[in-house]
Amino acid sequence: MNPKKASESRTVQASLVLPSDTNNHGTIFGGTMMAYIDEVAAIAAMRHSRRPVVTASIDSIDFLSPAKMGNSVCIEAYVASTGRTSMEVFVKVISENLKTGERTLTATSFLTFVALDDDGHPTPVPPVIPESEEERFLAETAAERKAMRKERKAATELFIRGLNIKKEI
Repeated sequence: MNPKKASESRTVQASLVLPSDTNNHGTIFGGTMMAYIDEVAAIAAMRHSRRPVVTASIDSIDFLSPAKMGNSVCIEAYVASTGRTSMEVFVKVISENLKTGERTLTATSFLTFVALDDDGHPTPVPPVIPESEEERFLAETAAERKAMRKERKAATELFIRGLNIKKEI
């Protein structure tokens, strides 16, 4: 499978923060931001794999500053690293005050997607080639994030067993 440049998966979406998107503080609901992040990240993963994908995990969403009503939010995502069938997607959200032009890093997130074949089973994905300094940094630190994901998943499995919760309910 031929490797693909990270830039080939780059996906950017801009949205206006409308009154219906905001909470009682006049800032965007976290859940609305999460939905935007998942959607843009999924498109980036599909661009890389050229396959349908499912969200396997969301490591975290770090909300760094608020996006206020009337601001625009620009969500940028690209595949930062790959496994055999999985893709780690990095997302950053930048809000812009459209009156002043001031831009602020609002949120960052890492999500993992799995590519699916025509029968809905995991299927291999191409490796990713980092080009920019940011892309190279994320590629170099991907193994650490993968190890943290495995550790977190094992802790969740232990928790589920401890509570005697069955996966098939």
